[in-house]
Amino acid sequence: MTDIDAPVTSMEVDATAAHHAPGSSPENPAPTTTSLHALTPLAAAALLAACGGGGGGDGGSTPEAPAVVGIVDFPTSGFTHSNSTNDAEAARFLQQAQFSSTKAEITELRGMSYAQWLANQFANYRGITGWNWLEARGYGAVDTNSYFFNHYPADFMIWNQLLSSHDMMRKRVALALSEFFVSSLASAEFTWRAHAYASWWDTLARNAFGNYRQLLEDVTLHPAMGYFLNTKGNQKENTSTGRVPDENYAREVMQLFTIGVYNLNLDGTVQTSGGLPVESYTQADVTGLARVFTGYDFDTSDGIRHTVPGQSYTIESRLFAGKRMSFNANRHSNLEARFLGTTVPANTPGATALRMALDTLFNHPNAGPFFARQMIQRLVTSDPSPAYVARVAARFNDNGAGERGDLKAVWVAILLDDEARGPATLQSTTFGKLREPMLRFIQWARTFGATSAAGSWKIFELNNTATQLGQSPLRSPSVFNFFRPGYVPPGTALATSGATAPEFQLVNESTVGGYLNFMQGVIERGINCPNPGVPYAAYNNYAYDVQANYTTELALVADATALVNHVCLVLAADQISSTSRQVMVDALNATPVTTASTQTVKLRRVWAAILMVMASPEYLIQK
Repeated sequence: MTDIDAPVTSMEVDATAAHHAPGSSPENPAPTTTSLHALTPLAAAALLAACGGGGGGDGGSTPEAPAVVGIVDFPTSGFTHSNSTNDAEAARFLQQAQFSSTKAEITELRGMSYAQWLANQFANYRGITGWNWLEARGYGAVDTNSYFFNHYPADFMIWNQLLSSHDMMRKRVALALSEFFVSSLASAEFTWRAHAYASWWDTLARNAFGNYRQLLEDVTLHPAMGYFLNTKGNQKENTSTGRVPDENYAREVMQLFTIGVYNLNLDGTVQTSGGLPVESYTQADVTGLARVFTGYDFDTSDGIRHTVPGQSYTIESRLFAGKRMSFNANRHSNLEARFLGTTVPANTPGATALRMALDTLFNHPNAGPFFARQMIQRLVTSDPSPAYVARVAARFNDNGAGERGDLKAVWVAILLDDEARGPATLQSTTFGKLREPMLRFIQWARTFGATSAAGSWKIFELNNTATQLGQSPLRSPSVFNFFRPGYVPPGTALATSGATAPEFQLVNESTVGGYLNFMQGVIERGINCPNPGVPYAAYNNYAYDVQANYTTELALVADATALVNHVCLVLAADQISSTSRQVMVDALNATPVTTASTQTVKLRRVWAAILMVMASPEYLIQK
């Protein structure tokens, strides 16, 4: 197993990556579809007829280390539902806690309590880190491919991590954290940006089951965040020139990463005075806190410079991208800093000032409910009840052993809460969340064992709204994520009640059609990758390198009802109505399949069953 913390130094291309015979034709666009309403038998039959081509591939890969049995060392009292009583309940839990719920994963969970499953996840960190994956693929080389200037190695890295890593809950939580502590690759314009974002991802994954206070510090001092929100190069005031410390990070660390803009009750509701919300901080707090975040920059103290082949310039070593930013006392403000009731005296050493600032934010009464509500939104439901928020926030404040900020306690509280596990919320018309487009794609890949034949995972960003997902991991368009946590879709029943539904901020006619077209092609053929056998982005010799394995589904293909029921379970936790299932079964039966049918005919039925479920409103809304 590769060391999960220390970056490797080899610049060799992964010797285990098998060469994939390249194809020559670009990916064919799928027929346009513009509605996510329940499919009629005729429409479903048309989708079935539209399917064609090849598929398959080896499912899964060998873990780099054996699984570890965890110890349930966290409180489990107060939760009504301790284990799943049927496959649908197991699938529901898994789809909230990780990316997929295959039959094998369901069977594993059914053999233990929820608490034991969670303990196992907390104990496991299996697989190569993002940084080491880049190194193993050769992206640390300084050569004519200019990896040090390119974004795409980070895209390949994150898709590898999300689609093939074995510690799936850790990666699911890290992805949720990446939408809270936002730093975006999309605006990264510095050398070794791909390595910086691999290190950023590893930081989130490493801290996923740790403590929020440590995570906050690691986020604050990370070079990716330093560049994104201007802590990098931030200097003290200069009265001669009128320069003042940059306030970007000081503002966003309060507004978005810790306390929010209004004072909150434990249940996440806003405190008011005279009918108006009470603001949690002022401009004076921003100005004071900004002084603390001065004096930091990339740590290039190793002094190593690399000569770039064929160029007249040199570049720094990539190692700074994986290290905390360095501190320069000469650039740090020595003025007194006041914020949120805390005073950092003048001439306080930088490390002490930072500790005082982060401790203040961490211990603010808003931190628990502010973080709890958004993590419930990411994993379980878009508009959690105040009582649900209060229960999770209470675990943030005290994990039962006197520790504040224990993230394991937060995930346990979110996933084992009666609102997440109980049957009542399945019948509710207000509970649940719209599945994010990138989560739908990841779920498809994980459910059906998608692999990269060449081991290169050459999937670029998928942000195009018309032809792709309109969303791609680590590529938020701004610090406000892909959507606002308080977004309420205008002109809807949700607007009437004021219910938040953040993911609906991504929904429009373009994204609906783009998702369906993209997934139809992916389900059928996989991902068309440029020259999968080489690490660099050679835009030639395209091949469908990333493909799924439908062996399990092909075994059910002669029985349309069994096939539909299977897909409804593994993708939608059996939350597809009998009426919708019958529509799907009728559509499949419109094109009969027998044991004598060709493999292509059988695959078309499998593809159609998967697409019909993934286009169903009952799938898109996860409860």
